[in-house]
Amino acid sequence: MAAYLEAVLEEAHGDAAFVAKALGDIARAQGMTQVARDAGLFRESLYKALSGERSPSFDTILKVINALGLKLHAEAA
Repeated sequence: MAAYLEAVLEEAHGDAAFVAKALGDIARAQGMTQVARDAGLFRESLYKALSGERSPSFDTILKVINALGLKLHAEAA
């Protein structure tokens, strides 16, 4: 999961919807119902947020990343 998300972040070039779609792929692989529950979100809302058709809020992204057991970190470019 982490390697896939890292690769997506490198290729996204600031496209939040692209990153959201990748998170959706990971969440579906882990079980969307459980990820939604762990993130404190409704499953239907999570499907919409991670569809790649829109850019979800950063709050939603952070909740999903946390629910997946991942961490964000930053490093100098």
